[in-house]
Amino acid sequence: MNGDGEVTLQKKIARFMTDEREKLVRYVRRYIDDTAERDGEDIVQDVFLNIFNRVDFTIPIENLTAYVYQSLRNRVIDYLRKRRETVSLDEGLSGDETLTLSELLPDSKSDGNDEISRLEIRQSLFGALSVLNDEQREVLIATELEGRTCQELSQEWGIPIGTLLARKSRAIRRIRQAFSDPDR
Repeated sequence: MNGDGEVTLQKKIARFMTDEREKLVRYVRRYIDDTAERDGEDIVQDVFLNIFNRVDFTIPIENLTAYVYQSLRNRVIDYLRKRRETVSLDEGLSGDETLTLSELLPDSKSDGNDEISRLEIRQSLFGALSVLNDEQREVLIATELEGRTCQELSQEWGIPIGTLLARKSRAIRRIRQAFSDPDR
């Protein structure tokens, strides 16, 4: 297309834009009616700006109306995709700041064998904990599962730190024995 054809196409687009702008904005707003008025106009203007800034005016637009409506439809789809609300997997769930969504989702790398292995280990661990006396179990659970220190427990329970460390040491030794003895 020569320079005159390019100018003619630009004039045709400009005339179409002024004549059809309100109708096009209403068309866009039908799809994004829950957003501000400005968004519909912005999308229409963005589509026309892209049409005016086309790199290659040698490729004719056979049906300008169809081309514009298809461009608007595509832009609305892009707009709606961008608007999707994202949820952080690490953000605390409502009411419970310690529980996150990522903790509730299953492990994608997990398979049936992994699950069975975890269950067997869990059963073995609970079985090993059952061989401990109450004092050893309490110290082990408080320090290893609850993350408390022996010093905290000593102050809270009124038991010397050395006694708590000895109980924990005996508990760990008995658990190791329980895991290494397959016939227990």
